[in-house]
Amino acid sequence: MTDTVAPLPATDRTRVRRVAENARYDRATVHAIIDAAYLCHVAFADDKGTHNIPTACWREGEHLYIHGSNGGRMVKWLGQGAQACVTITHLDGLVLARSAFNHSMNYRSAMIYGRFEAVANKHAALAALMDHLAVGRQAEIRAGNDKEFAATTVLRISLDEAACKVRSGAPVDDEEDMQHPAWAGVLPLAQVRGAPVADPLNTAATPGYVAAWAARTA
Repeated sequence: MTDTVAPLPATDRTRVRRVAENARYDRATVHAIIDAAYLCHVAFADDKGTHNIPTACWREGEHLYIHGSNGGRMVKWLGQGAQACVTITHLDGLVLARSAFNHSMNYRSAMIYGRFEAVANKHAALAALMDHLAVGRQAEIRAGNDKEFAATTVLRISLDEAACKVRSGAPVDDEEDMQHPAWAGVLPLAQVRGAPVADPLNTAATPGYVAAWAARTA
């Protein structure tokens, strides 16, 4: 069994205790949740308190990547080895049960624990971010200059200490509530890709990945 398919060992921080049947420790689920995301939330503590900052994210292999300004609080503290917890959640539906306390949500979520490390090859890492946003984008845009790269830090965190929770399907009611005359079911939620809106000053031809944007599944 290769590293990419081996299950992630549950640690004291990642072991799911509440609704444990929704837990997932396989790397394929972690990868899929990260790859479907454009944003993550990074939690850490510094001398001013505890923070939870949304930021762009992408995955390469067994690491989640982020970037930011060298002068930013998050980059400074994570670059010094502060412990962090990264979360991603995709909400897929509201689950309406017959009883108030059996309402739930359908979702896919991931939590990643550890320390970030600086990435030496910022050019390649940020090119991967561009192609995560839109495959082929990196080849068309102006590449960053030396000043821009010098002011930017790219960080990555290993996926070795991670866990997911996933719920799908119908409500689960207690037997004694099954005859209660309330509507039960799922109100689905999904990201929707709209039609691209060109910059009024745009003069470039529409590339294929832009034309295909609205047709892609979110």
